[in-house]
Amino acid sequence: MPDDEKLAAVRELLPATGAGIYLNTGTAGPLPAETAKAMADLAEWELQTGRAHPSYFEETLVRMDEARGTIAAVLHTRVESIALTHGTTDGMNIAAWSLDWQPGDRLVTTDMEYPGVVAGLRQLCERRGVELVVAGVARDGDDDRTIAAVAKAINPRTRLVACSHVAYATGLVLPVAGLAAAAHDQGALIVVDGAQAAGAINVDMPDLGVDLYALPAQKWLLGPEGMGALYCRPGLEDHVRPAFAGSLGMADADDARAGLVVSAQRFEATNFHVPSVVGVARSAGWMAMYVGLDWITERARMLAFEAFEQLSAIDGVELLTPAERMATLLTFRIDGWPAQTALDELGARVFAIARTVSSLDAIRISIGFFNTAAEIARFCAAVEDLARYTPETIPARRMLTVLGQGDG
Repeated sequence: MPDDEKLAAVRELLPATGAGIYLNTGTAGPLPAETAKAMADLAEWELQTGRAHPSYFEETLVRMDEARGTIAAVLHTRVESIALTHGTTDGMNIAAWSLDWQPGDRLVTTDMEYPGVVAGLRQLCERRGVELVVAGVARDGDDDRTIAAVAKAINPRTRLVACSHVAYATGLVLPVAGLAAAAHDQGALIVVDGAQAAGAINVDMPDLGVDLYALPAQKWLLGPEGMGALYCRPGLEDHVRPAFAGSLGMADADDARAGLVVSAQRFEATNFHVPSVVGVARSAGWMAMYVGLDWITERARMLAFEAFEQLSAIDGVELLTPAERMATLLTFRIDGWPAQTALDELGARVFAIARTVSSLDAIRISIGFFNTAAEIARFCAAVEDLARYTPETIPARRMLTVLGQGDG
């Protein structure tokens, strides 16, 4: 289809894109109508028929295979390397606790990580007597300085390096392949938080060379909340073991002596909400087979760069995302405007749906393949309007008073 027709068809199948200028996929993406229907149909079937028949459990295992398969397609890897999880933080914790930590070991991370992930790492280090070292990332996107800083923090006692693929706060793309090489040079493993990368930019596991990679379903894969996945590099079975286990990861679910399967599935210890499993498969499959991953990533990249150019041309706007190392997130400040005040004003004026990064007092927008150039231009024009004023001097918005019955 021609791009304009394809975009119109895609947006029709993503109803939430009509609720405003959808610029917060980095928190939760718009749910495809097909996904919502598949989940609702299965939930209704569960209600009317029940979930107790053995055949339903067998069908559930098939649905889980489908979900792993669609996620493997997004990551350019094998199905056997994918385990389903309940989200990115869940996957990062599973990966970190899979090592046999000893007091005095070292875990290296960066100063650009999501607070929830850092909280999990700190808990591990406190409980196991592990040293947590935080390396500084070059905010300007200088990969060599970032790799050098992380490599300097790695010593022979380092067991794991944990970092993001795309920094949640600024949208900076970290040099993951270089960081993986630095970790492996010292015999350490690397786990990557792919929350702002998988589904947004091209993610190729063989090219990255990482050991473990966690991702969510609800962000750039446009799936339901409470689901995610963990990639585990083949051949790691002797180095990583689940901290807890269950029947889903066993070679024989009816025989506790059978041990764990020799695949990433060993990390699946507990059951999943089956309609959500179906939702993951439908959304990721819809993106890969109906829309096209190359089209998705290229269009999102193009729109993000357009937004960067338009915002950078506005006097009074400070961009915190380096153009040379950006993905689909853009973070910026408007002089004289607290971030939340500015976002509230943008939401009221052009129905922009975005978020703030409180630690930076900045606004973060997420540009998706489903956005239009007109939306980006309208949003940037509204930012320019705000930049001309302060919260105290900006003209009041025009208000429309609706008279109801009985108002005279």
